Amino acid sequence: MTKRDSEEELDVSGLLCPLPVLKARKRLLSMPQGQVLKVIASDPMSAIDMPHFCVEAGHELVSHEQDGGIFIFRIRSG
Repeated sequence: MTKRDSEEELDVSGLLCPLPVLKARKRLLSMPQGQVLKVIASDPMSAIDMPHFCVEAGHELVSHEQDGGIFIFRIRSG
């Protein structure tokens, strides 16, 4: 099993700040430490909010990609 096989996915497309971060926070709290959550968002503010949230909450932002108007974050729970 690869790392990508074991990640959970959370699609928060269409939701505006602060909902993408709040929903990611809730999901990460229920995940075992070290597991990766893939968050798919469409809110441009998520590009600022999600990295800030990771630093404040002690999670690792593994990657951040943008594909057009879609933002993809991979966050390892801390």
